[in-house]
Amino acid sequence: MTATSKLSQSIHYSPKTLLRAERALRCAPFKLHLLTTMLTQSVALHAIAQTAGVQNQYTIKPLSELRAETELLWLIQVGLLRREVDGQGLTDSFRVTPLGRQLVTKWQHRAAARFTPRWHDYVINALTRWFRLPF
Repeated sequence: MTATSKLSQSIHYSPKTLLRAERALRCAPFKLHLLTTMLTQSVALHAIAQTAGVQNQYTIKPLSELRAETELLWLIQVGLLRREVDGQGLTDSFRVTPLGRQLVTKWQHRAAARFTPRWHDYVINALTRWFRLPF
């Protein structure tokens, strides 16, 4: 198998992993536009936090820098995002992972109503975050 064919194959994730990731994404305070932007470039925290997030169409309402970073870190733990690294080490920029790429690509072709979390999505997501359970 060549390196090119390895890259073109998608990684297969368990149904539990996909369900947890989709739920985390639905419950996150970010718009799909943020993740579609992260498909092609990294996005810095300062572009997501405060009023810049609303202006860039990444968030519905302004988020404090702490809240934005906390939400982004949860999406890292779920496996949707990763921090960018440069020659100096970690940066304050984020990109999607292969799992994130699969979900964003899939969600780009869905109706916006499919992204709206239900009340039990919030409950399960909160419990998963609190206990870090591998749902």
